[in-house]
Parts: sequence; structure tokens; C-alpha cells
Amino acid sequence: MPRLLNSLVFAACFAAALANAVTSDKDPNTDPIGGFVPKKSLSLIAFIFYAVSGVTHFFHFFTVPPRSSFMIALPIGMTVMAIGFVLRILYANPPYTLGKYIIMDLCILLSPCLFLATDYMLLSRLARSFDEEVSSRCLIIRDSRITKIFVWSDVLTFILQSGGGSLSASKNASSAKLGNKIALIGLILQAVSFGLFTLVLIVFGQRVSKHYPELWRPKFPHPFKVLSKEPIHDWRILFYVMCVTCVGILVRSIFRVAEYADGYTGTISTHEGYFYLFDTVPLWISMSLYCVVWPVRALFNRSEQQLELGSRKNLNQPNF
Repeated sequence: MPRLLNSLVFAACFAAALANAVTSDKDPNTDPIGGFVPKKSLSLIAFIFYAVSGVTHFFHFFTVPPRSSFMIALPIGMTVMAIGFVLRILYANPPYTLGKYIIMDLCILLSPCLFLATDYMLLSRLARSFDEEVSSRCLIIRDSRITKIFVWSDVLTFILQSGGGSLSASKNASSAKLGNKIALIGLILQAVSFGLFTLVLIVFGQRVSKHYPELWRPKFPHPFKVLSKEPIHDWRILFYVMCVTCVGILVRSIFRVAEYADGYTGTISTHEGYFYLFDTVPLWISMSLYCVVWPVRALFNRSEQQLELGSRKNLNQPNF
């Protein structure tokens, strides 16, 4: 996890330096950098929602045992997203400062990379909560490789998006065009990578239900409690939440690809209603589900549970 954060911080610093180096050919007195003036009221509402969810995530991280370091990516991502909306408010008055615009845009564009990384790390740990037989039989990719493959693909797409996003606002037409293409490539790769991850997640659940029905539909003595510190015995709750987060992230990923394909001054880019409908809202709903179902509650070792279920199954079988 520290390596991931270090890599993302390095890429963000690189993008910030690049933002200071580029200039814009827009009239600083009449033309908003992004092609429109953001509505402060919408930015304020988005900030409040993301900030509340981020604070809730931090609360769970520090109070719900065990404290798993990999989960820090989620509250940090929500915090950076909230900061992005604060910068969006500041940028709107007046909307002519290029450096301010680029930093704001990068915060909102890149913070979801941490949301993706959270899901990547969750699946490998959820699979390992079962014994090795279940993990190896039900995962398309070995649990030890899921995080390495998808998180580092996330780092690569992060770098492409940060560098391309900065260059896209350059005064030089060829540099701006190149930057838009680089960012678009990063977004396409990110969408494809996360689509493959979503497939791995769905296949995992399908195979568990097929090959281990006793694990898919077990009976538990204690019902699930919202906002509790108690373990979540029914792992399917976390599985379904992850599936919902995948839908939200995929909606956002497809939207971002369409936005950059439409161009820096295209209809999608210059009408912020699309941004809130297909980016801000889906991401907030998806990641805020973890406020209700804090993942580490479902990531305990289930070996004893499997043995107990197996024993019950054997006792119910007739002897010949």
C-alpha cells in the first residue's frame, strides 16, 4: 500500500509541475478555461456529501478492528475528491486561472484511482478469507496476483491521465491534442482493466455458488447490523456491495472516455450536468456504501466456519 500511495503522489506532483508549465490561448478576461463557469451551489453540495462520507470512512478506519492499512486508500480518495470540489468553487470565481483549473480537474479526475485500488485489494483479501481450495478454484487469477496486476495497471493509467490532463490545456495546439489523446488512452485502459476485474469478481461469486453452495447460502446465528463493529458473517453482503461499486465505477469510466473522445471543448466537457449525473453521483453512491458496510468486518478467517459447515454436511449424509 505505501508503494501505491508513493507512486500516485509522485505522479500527482509531476502533473502539478506540468500544470505550472503550460499556458492557455483563451482570453483571460472573457473565456472560462473549461468552457463554462461551474455552479458553486452544485460544487458545494458535492463537497459536503463527499466530505461526510470521507469522515465516516476515516472514523471506521480508526475505530473498527482490525485496522487494515490498505483501507486508507478509500478515505484518502474521498478526501481528495472533496478537495477537488472546494477547488472547483474557488476556480469559479473567476474561472480564468489555468493552474487552478488543472489542479482542480486532476483532483476530481484522478482520485477515483484510489477507489479502484480499494476494490482490487478487497477481492484478493475476500478470497483469502476462505481456504486455499476455494480461492484457487473460484478465482480466474490467483489472489496473490490480483492486487499486483490491477493496482499497477491503475498506477500506469493514473500517470497517463495526469500527464495527458495537464497537457490538454496547453497553448500549443499539437501539445493540447497530444495531451487529450494520452489522457484518453489512460481512461480507455482504466475502463478495460476495471471491466476485466469486474468479470473476475462476478465469476468468483458464480463459482462459489456453484461449487460451494454451503458457503453461498449458509445459516448464521447473528443478523447483519448496520454501522456496527461486529464481524459480518455473511460475506455475500460485501460481495454484493462490491458489485454495486463496480457498476458505479464502470458508468463513470465510460462517461470519462466519452468526454475525452468528444474533445476538450465538446458538448459533454462544457455541460457540467453530464459530469454530475455520470461521474459525481455514481461514484459517491458506490463508495458511500462502504460507510454502511465497512469491508474489514467481513474479512476474517472463515476456515473454522467452513469446517463446521462441512461437518454438518457429512453428518446429514447417510452411511452405506
